[in-house]
Order: sequence, then C-alpha cells, then structure tokens
Amino acid sequence: MTDTQSQPPVRVLLVDDDALVRSGLVLMLGGAPDVEVVGEAGDGSEVMDLVRRTRPDVVLMDIRMPGTDGLEATEALRALPDGPEVIILTTFDTDEHVLRALRAGAAGFLLKDTRPEDIVAALRRLRAGEPVLSPAVTRRLIAHVTGPVDETAARRRRARERLAALSDREREVAAAIGRGASNAEIAAGLYMSLPTVKTHVSRILTKLDLNNRVQIALLASDAADDGA
Repeated sequence: MTDTQSQPPVRVLLVDDDALVRSGLVLMLGGAPDVEVVGEAGDGSEVMDLVRRTRPDVVLMDIRMPGTDGLEATEALRALPDGPEVIILTTFDTDEHVLRALRAGAAGFLLKDTRPEDIVAALRRLRAGEPVLSPAVTRRLIAHVTGPVDETAARRRRARERLAALSDREREVAAAIGRGASNAEIAAGLYMSLPTVKTHVSRILTKLDLNNRVQIALLASDAADDGA
C-alpha cells in the first residue's frame, strides 16, 4: 500500500461517446488514490489532441463511436514513439474489432460491466508491466474470431516470415507464449532460468517491433494456425 502511495497516480484518459459511461468511470476511478482521470473525449477524433495536452499513461477506449472509432484512434496512438497504453472498453468479449485493436497494440480489453476494483487493478497491473489480458482470454478470443480462408493463409504466411527473424530459442519462447504459457511455465518447459525467459521475451519484442506480450501471442497463433 505504501508502495502504491509512493508512486505518482496512473494518469487516465477516458474515451467513450456515452457521457453517462464516462461519468460512471470518473466516479469509479475517483475513489482510487493512485488513479487520476486527466481528461475525457466523446469521439476518437479528439484523442490525439487530448493526449498531447494531458499526457495520460493509459487511455480507456471505447470501440464504437460515431466519428473516428476506437480502432483508428488506437492504431494512431500506438504508432506514436511514446504513445500511452490503450485498454479497450467494450460490451463484446468476442468481437473481431477487439482482436484488431489488440493486433494494433492495445494492452488488453475490459468489459463495460467490469467491477470498479477490477478496472483499477488492471491499471495497476499495466503500470507494473504485467499483462492485462490473460493468455486464456487471448486464446478464447482467437478461437471465436476467424477470417476467410485466404485471409487466414496470408496472415499465417506473413507471421511465419516475421518469426523467421528470431533465433530458434526465441521462436520456441514465442510459440510457448502463443500457447498461453506464463514465464514460469516457459522456464520449466524449456529448461531456462526465469531471467533468461524475460530476456528472450524482450528480444522478441524488439526484433519484431511489437508492443506487448499479447501481440507475440497473436503472431505465434497466426503462424501456427493450420486453417482447421
């Protein structure tokens, strides 16, 4: 607790076209001493300017908005050199739009009916560098969302070409992440130390220019997909 209080608050920008949803989130997050809501936007078109002015650590982003949607806004933010992390807010946990947002670099997603304490916990995990989206949820999302066969084949080919840039050991680690293994499970399964696993994960992110572990899992899943 003292650790939480000793750090500056997580700065959060809320983006949702529903003013009631935004008000509810402000009330929810306002009770957490280590979270500060620094701004609100009702459309994705407002996000870039607000990010420049408020410098949030995290953007809680709705997907469906009447103007610029959350997908475009997420892709634009994650393309910035020092862009904030993005957590998608959605009412659909198996939506293909969520998967696209994760591919674009969103750190995870939360359902809009998530309990306040769980939203705060997700923000804290994100600041600590821990995954917001569990491997199990990633696998379930991928399983529910499949594209046309030709699109899947093209994505598989591109994924395999990208993974070819890795060493054999790094590919083994990436494949394990795609199967949903934790760092501890990877260490045990591949007979490595935990620091070595973390080093491999960092190298994979750097070599493939990825934002987070979720993107490694998605890329590995694409490469392993046999089209069945």
